[in-house]
Amino acid sequence: MKVRQILSGVELVIADLEVELNGELRSSHTLCALLKDDSGKEVIIPLNTPDGRPIFMNPENAIAQPAGGQ
Repeated sequence: MKVRQILSGVELVIADLEVELNGELRSSHTLCALLKDDSGKEVIIPLNTPDGRPIFMNPENAIAQPAGGQ
């Protein structure tokens, strides 16, 4: 294994995400990457699934940051 690149401008955060699973609304604390997308808006990319399994940082999973950061 080798490091190919160090990403700058990425902040690791714990976000309380809400998701619908099997028709039930649930929330969980989730490790996420907070960064700016191509348009300059902040987005949050979850780094694990709602049940805690790790996933790759994928821009397709980005969630728009709400106004005011809350």
